[in-house]
Amino acid sequence: MKNYSIKAFFYIAGLITIALGITLTIKADLGAGAWDAMNVGLTETVGLTVGNWVIIIGAILILTNALIAKERPDLLAVFTILVVGKVIDFWLLTVFDSFVVNIFWKQLLILLGGIIIIAFGVSLYLQPKFTLNPIDGFMVALQKRFGFSLTTAKTLTEVFALVLALALGGPIGLGTLIILLCIGPAIQFFDPKARRVMDKMLS
Repeated sequence: MKNYSIKAFFYIAGLITIALGITLTIKADLGAGAWDAMNVGLTETVGLTVGNWVIIIGAILILTNALIAKERPDLLAVFTILVVGKVIDFWLLTVFDSFVVNIFWKQLLILLGGIIIIAFGVSLYLQPKFTLNPIDGFMVALQKRFGFSLTTAKTLTEVFALVLALALGGPIGLGTLIILLCIGPAIQFFDPKARRVMDKMLS
């Protein structure tokens, strides 16, 4: 029971941390990650909150992933989208509602901070090897069905979201490129450290 509690803590803490990082990349206003820019674009075009779109798009992806991989829908992934969606709305609409920065170097610092926080959160949430969020599930479904490498599958999912974000007028910009280039190495940096900490707590 103790081991499960530790893993659950890493998983939930990771999801909450990811939501904070996403919020900072959006508030930096230099361009968000492709999926987040798509959700912001949907909010500005259709209505509803960014967090609600995280949940709606996530639910669509859960069904899509099941069809692509020819597997049953991963219903546990609903938990990931509910946590991330609700926490993003909490950060965006409550904590950072009136937070505006117009000075470039400050925006850049907030963006980089957001990237580091997302990467740290991802490294936490991956350790227990529980269910993936639907965006990561989309990547894995493409890999399983078509035999793509993870890098190719990840690139395809990001391009898909980028095209939709551009079509919806989402915040695509310099920040989007910085996130694309930095998020992978940042996750690689934190992942072994998070693994060591969890392994030590479990032993």
